[in-house]
Amino acid sequence: MEPQVRSVTEHVEHVLALVAPLRAGTRDLDDALGSVLAEDLYAAVSVPPFDSAAMDGYAVRSADLPPDGSPVTLRVTGDVAAGPSRLPEVRTGQAVRIMTGAPLPSGADAVIPVEHTSTGRFVAGAPRAEKSVTLARRPRPHVRSAGEDVRQGELLAHAGTEVTAAQVGGLAASGAVRVPVRRRPLVAVVSTGSELVPVGSVLGPGQITDSNGPMLAAAARSAGADVVRFGPVPDDLEALRRTLDRAVRAGDDGARADLILTAGGVSAGAADVVREVLAASAPGPDGGSGATDVDVATVAMSPGKPQALARWGGVPWLALPGNPVGAYASFELFARPAIDRLRGESSSGRHPVRGVWCSESTMSTQSGTPRAVRLAAATGWSGSPGRLLVLPVRLTPLPESGTVAGAGPVGVVPAGSHHSLSALATADGLALVPPDVDKVRAGDLVRVLLLR
Repeated sequence: MEPQVRSVTEHVEHVLALVAPLRAGTRDLDDALGSVLAEDLYAAVSVPPFDSAAMDGYAVRSADLPPDGSPVTLRVTGDVAAGPSRLPEVRTGQAVRIMTGAPLPSGADAVIPVEHTSTGRFVAGAPRAEKSVTLARRPRPHVRSAGEDVRQGELLAHAGTEVTAAQVGGLAASGAVRVPVRRRPLVAVVSTGSELVPVGSVLGPGQITDSNGPMLAAAARSAGADVVRFGPVPDDLEALRRTLDRAVRAGDDGARADLILTAGGVSAGAADVVREVLAASAPGPDGGSGATDVDVATVAMSPGKPQALARWGGVPWLALPGNPVGAYASFELFARPAIDRLRGESSSGRHPVRGVWCSESTMSTQSGTPRAVRLAAATGWSGSPGRLLVLPVRLTPLPESGTVAGAGPVGVVPAGSHHSLSALATADGLALVPPDVDKVRAGDLVRVLLLR
C-alpha cells in the first residue's frame, strides 16, 4: 500500500470529504449551549417589545420643555414601574415617575433622568411624595423604541453558528423556546501500542503511560463532541479489529459512532498494526468489519507525517500518528475540522488550514478568529524545508526594539522540541512555519494557533 504524498491543505480536503453534517433536531434553549444551529433563526418578537424608559426618571412630553433648555415645573400625576401595570396618560403640563424598562405612557415621548431633576434621586420602596418636579430638556430622549434592538422576523443567527452563552440571552429575549440544532458527534478514541499502559498503572520494563488517548479524548470534547475512549490496544491485528468493531457501536445504547480516531501504528514500522489492518481490508475471521475507502498518506508536515483515512464498519476513521505532538497537531489540523463539519459548523476559517483558502506557502491571514493569529518571533529557530513545521511555542513580551510592522507587544519563543510532550504541555500555541521557510528569524511574523 503505497502512501499518497500530499500537502497539509490537500489532506484537509480529503478529511472533509470523508464526513458530512449530522442530522438536525430541536433542543430546549436551556440545553442548546455548544450545539450548532441547523437552520437560520429569526426573531419571534421584537426586542424591546414596546417603547420603554432607558433611565429612572420622569416621562414627559417634549413639547412641554423649552427648546433653549430653560427649566420648567410640571405636575407629577402617576407612577410606572417595570412589569405589568396600568399606564397613565401624560397630558400637557404633566410628568409621570417611571423606572428603567417600564413601558412609556401614552402622550410621553421622552424621559428625564431623575438625577437631572429637582427630585435628585428616588428612594427604593418609598411612596411618591413629590407633587411637582422641575426639569429641563436633555440632549437625548432616554427612550428605547420598540424593535430598536431586534425587530420581529429579523435574522438572529445563521445556520452553522455555535450557540454561545451570549447568544442564549439574545435568543431568549427574541422569543426562542426550542432551537434547531445538530446533535453532538460521538467520537471513539483508540490508542494503540504494546508499550502503553493506562494512566495510573505501575510501569513495567519497556512500558510507558498512554498519554495520547486522554489527550485526544479531551481535545475532541473541547471541539464539541461526546467521546468514548478505548485502549490502549496492543500491537495485535485481531485485538485492534475487535476494538474497532466495538468503537463502531460506541454509544451507551449501541448508537453508532460518527468518527473514529486512532493514535499510533500508522507509520512503516514492523509493529505498526494500524497499517496492517488497513492493508488487510477484508473482514476478519470473526466476521467483523473491514476497512474501506483506505487512503494512506505521507503529509508534508513535521511532526505528523504519517496519516491514514478510511471507514471501518462505515464509520469515518482518521488514523493519526503516535508521536504525541504529531497526534495533537494532527487533531488540530485534521480532526477538529472534521468534527466541525459533523457538527454542521460553517466554514468560517477558524483553523489555520481550512479548505483551500490557506496554502502552506503563503499562510493567508484570513483566520476569521482570534485562535489563529500572526505574532512576531522573539528569537530565531530552524524551519523544516519541504514540510509545514508545527512547533509548540510560548507567548513572551517583545522588547520595544523588537517590534515590527504588523506585530503587537507579544511575541513567541519555542517551548521546546517539536517532538516533546513537555513542550506541548507548557505551550500557549502552535507555530505553523510554511514549508518554504528554512529559518525563522527574530522579528519574523509567524502564524500561531493559540491553545489557551
